[in-house]
Amino acid sequence: MAINYPNGKSYVNSAESSKKKQAPKKDPSYAKRGMTLEDDINASNETYLAFGKAVIHKKPTPVQIVQVDYPKRSAAVIKEAYFRQASTTDYNGVYRGYYLDFEAKETKNKQSFPLKNFHQHQITHMQQCLKQQAICFVLLRFSLSNRIFLLEAKELIQFWELKDHEGRKSISLESLEKCGHELYYSLAPRIPYLDVVDILIQRSNQELG
Repeated sequence: MAINYPNGKSYVNSAESSKKKQAPKKDPSYAKRGMTLEDDINASNETYLAFGKAVIHKKPTPVQIVQVDYPKRSAAVIKEAYFRQASTTDYNGVYRGYYLDFEAKETKNKQSFPLKNFHQHQITHMQQCLKQQAICFVLLRFSLSNRIFLLEAKELIQFWELKDHEGRKSISLESLEKCGHELYYSLAPRIPYLDVVDILIQRSNQELG
């Protein structure tokens, strides 16, 4: 029932009014939709750098430019180019005196991560990094559910070898839940993957005695 004041203005219950003004709470798992995994990692690395925690950057892709057109003096358009060499992994850097090297991949699949997203030269590079005691891993995101996993390189290599020997085509979500480390979005950094790296470093030190 509507209630009006003598001057004709409507009465508004303060409790109801405050409820209407409150913005609906957002599910943090959906807060970052629209951002690519690369965007989120780059932002996280900027945060780590700003706080002096780590120096980690995306590797530049070596490209040979063959033909450039100049439609305007102030603009240039690359018409033809090619990769000088096959890229290895996306990111590398230093954290706590350790060399980090990792790859980032996304999929729209719901229940598995395709192994075809990786290439043999990337697997070989990870194997070489592991031989030098590097901290090496991959960050995998299921873009539809916005779930992110850190999977150690040695685990990825085992799945890759099963691909060659048994014809395995993907890593199931269930397998990632068991042998990977799930990451959750935060404010700064967006993806706190170094929290898991701390665990890997601690475990590595224990194994070395």
